[in-house]
Amino acid sequence: MTATTPGAVDWRSAWTAALDDLEMDVLAVETMLADERRIAETPPSDLWRPPTELGALPLELRPRADEILTRQLAAAEEIARRLTANRQQMAVTSRIETGEAIKRPVYLDCAM
Repeated sequence: MTATTPGAVDWRSAWTAALDDLEMDVLAVETMLADERRIAETPPSDLWRPPTELGALPLELRPRADEILTRQLAAAEEIARRLTANRQQMAVTSRIETGEAIKRPVYLDCAM
């Protein structure tokens, strides 16, 4: 068993805390995507900011960081998909005539 230096423990702890914060941010986005009503009612209040002066990621935390990145990319893809669907829906609804602006006849009598 090898002894770890206090600096190595602090470095690993700092990275673990940074990944914890990032994972909570991804979880919040995933939760909002799962509940559309919550998106409208609860805007995000505390956006994640990358920590500074951490140095290189410890190798043992790489799988966790990769998994968080995969989840982030999936959430970003879902957000983009929903934005596209929303734009398409807005385009369709903007073309729907309400009948208020232009009064048109309801029927045309061609018997005459």
